[in-house]
Amino acid sequence: MDTKKNVMSILEELTGSNLGDKMDVNLFESGLLDSMATVQLVMELEEKCQVSIPISEFNRQEWETPSKIIAKVESLQ
Repeated sequence: MDTKKNVMSILEELTGSNLGDKMDVNLFESGLLDSMATVQLVMELEEKCQVSIPISEFNRQEWETPSKIIAKVESLQ
């Protein structure tokens, strides 16, 4: 499975929403992700996309939309 599909699958599981047509929605401002869901997101991304995401370097602005999450994960692979 490619990175985009993995990320979108994880986001759908965490938010309960299909975000395929909302690639630039701010997940935090819209209330789709909270701090607990963010921790789950990081853990799922690390496991399914084989990346390491240090929480100490996690900048919420870099991870606020599906598009940004996909780009960030791809840059870490």
